[in-house]
Amino acid sequence: MKVPLLDLVEQNAALRPQIEAALGRVLDTNGFILGNEVKALEEELAAYCGTKYAIGCASGSDALLLALMAVGVAAGDEVITTPYSFFATVSAITRLGATPVFVDIDPLTYNLDVGQVESKLTEKTKAIQPVHLYGQCVDMSALREIAAKHAIPLVEDAAQAIGAEDNGIRAGAMSAVGCFSFYPSKNLGGMGDGGFMTTDVDELARKLYALRVHGSEERYYHKWIGLNSRLDGFQGSVLRVKLPLLDGWSDQRKLNADGYRELFVDSGLSEQIGLPFERDNIRHIYNQYVVRVPGRRDGLRSYLTEAGIGTDIYYPVPLHMQECFAYIGYREGDFPVSERAAQETLALPIFPELRPEQQQYVVAKIAEFFQ
Repeated sequence: MKVPLLDLVEQNAALRPQIEAALGRVLDTNGFILGNEVKALEEELAAYCGTKYAIGCASGSDALLLALMAVGVAAGDEVITTPYSFFATVSAITRLGATPVFVDIDPLTYNLDVGQVESKLTEKTKAIQPVHLYGQCVDMSALREIAAKHAIPLVEDAAQAIGAEDNGIRAGAMSAVGCFSFYPSKNLGGMGDGGFMTTDVDELARKLYALRVHGSEERYYHKWIGLNSRLDGFQGSVLRVKLPLLDGWSDQRKLNADGYRELFVDSGLSEQIGLPFERDNIRHIYNQYVVRVPGRRDGLRSYLTEAGIGTDIYYPVPLHMQECFAYIGYREGDFPVSERAAQETLALPIFPELRPEQQQYVVAKIAEFFQ
């Protein structure tokens, strides 16, 4: 049996007629850059996330960069964030000439350890950038209290968390700006790059709309130095087909996660493998299903590859140990929880179309490895 880490073939094939019709609308109107499809998508995304505005852009990486620009991060500033995330989380900070100030992660959720944040604040702190990793929100209630106390804006990196909730509030609605990705592997994935930002603040929305088109509110007149970062009409039309199905897909991922837990517990493997932890009063959308395999992660991964099972490591090198960030001055050992996670975590298939027999095969092969 073959079990890929992600299989988009079945999902996209089922939607092909609707997608082709949506692409045809764009061809008919020539709304290739932004346009009516993107505008309609933005309205639908704002309603979905529970925010006043949703603003499309060219990628999730650009969303982070634009958001930090909008809240005023500049050269010499500091931004508090996690060392355990995708590269764009920190490259957005450093591209502005600011310095990432890392806080280690919680060993259970892999998210920013909020209890360490306040001790890292300085007079240079311009923003706090939590990452909702794998589809589970950071403890935003506690983090929002800290941010409000010190009047520091929050920028949510919600690239993996569209539809996730913390105490009934959706990702992207708990900060100055929320940042999302439409990369094809996301729960709501496009057919190419794309992203969007959410906010409830009128002035921030105004600035984000301008920054994505070279800082211009009126053509050829530039209030700020912005980017060329616009969501194209084809992506907007495809995403509008998929958005109404998103909650169903995310719910199925959660059912798959529950299925794995039952299989791992029944087989006795839960004593050898650390299973995902869910905080209370949250909605976890399982963009990834990540287990912890102390000491034997790489051997297990090789064994599963030979068995035709796709896996991945999110992430093998913490950001404070990346070569390009050596100039910041962090060293191995500075963030031990993140470093341990990088050595032990392994993502298993969790996509909505995953069949029960495929899950059973995955768990059986893991049991076989340990035997």
